[in-house]
Amino acid sequence: MTGSVPVRVTVADVWDTVPLELPPSTSLADLKREALLRTRVRHDPGEYVVKFRGAEMLDESVTLKDAGIPPNAALIVLPRRRRPVR
Repeated sequence: MTGSVPVRVTVADVWDTVPLELPPSTSLADLKREALLRTRVRHDPGEYVVKFRGAEMLDESVTLKDAGIPPNAALIVLPRRRRPVR
């Protein structure tokens, strides 16, 4: 895989979808930080998880290539713990 990988990342806190084009060597942790930064979510990235096809990506040090993230994949970044409804 060469070049960049286009992905769509939805950040659940704001329900915005961010289109990103990242090198295949980008870690999932870096993808999460970039998505949170672009949506102006100012919380600790450690409080969020990345999901792909409904499954939590447990090892965020893995690269997009090694995680098997295909071009134009849809990922979601959401809080690690559910928040109470007020």
